[in-house]
Amino acid sequence: MKGSIKICGIRVDMVQIPDVIRIMEEWIKKKEFGNYVVVANANDVVIGKKMSQVKVAMNESSLTVPDGISIVLASRFYGFKLKRRVYGAELMLEFLRRAQAEGYTNFFYGSTTETLNRLREKLINDFPRLNIKGVYSPPFRELSEEEDKAIIEMINGFLPDVLWVGLGCPKQQIWMYKHRDKLKVPVMVGVGAAFDFIAGTKPQAPEFMRENGLEWLFRLLTEPRRLWKRYFVNGALFLYYVGKEIVRNKVR
Repeated sequence: MKGSIKICGIRVDMVQIPDVIRIMEEWIKKKEFGNYVVVANANDVVIGKKMSQVKVAMNESSLTVPDGISIVLASRFYGFKLKRRVYGAELMLEFLRRAQAEGYTNFFYGSTTETLNRLREKLINDFPRLNIKGVYSPPFRELSEEEDKAIIEMINGFLPDVLWVGLGCPKQQIWMYKHRDKLKVPVMVGVGAAFDFIAGTKPQAPEFMRENGLEWLFRLLTEPRRLWKRYFVNGALFLYYVGKEIVRNKVR
């Protein structure tokens, strides 16, 4: 581990994609169950500050990685010079490339049936030797205890090496935290909208925008009604909270 920082009380580990893949492989080889990775951006941090349950889920993770460019920039005020963010969709594809070569097995949980079917087709086309144990889209409502137990038994029956979770924030963080001791899975990774981006059910920002901190603008333009609060309200709150912490630390 290369160290971590706390932003608004949320631990963020100072890692890059190769570091995350290496650590995931160590967990798989050791068959250590209960590890989970939170892919965090500014919106997640602000929600974590507001909701204690999300804060606990993010801070108790095995890794909380800097997905958002805002976190990468903020980390520099804490003495870390990260070159790039850990973009969820890129992390997923890079690991699946490795998984195909090493034989690691995968299960995809979340999103819609349409997205999962298209995702499976895309991955089979791009990674023909990839071992996909299964996919499952849960109901878009709170599950009963019996339904939750059945899902746990189903996933455990497949014994995947990696469980990819696409439920969105804050649901996926809470879900991984609550299920970490119930699932016989070495690694869970919450990747949010990565299922949709890779499947092609949602447009992905061009690479030059992703690499230059402009993905938020692209996503806002494509989904203004759903995302305006995330970027204008929570984005402003993130800057305010981080600014306060920087000033307070300088005064000290």
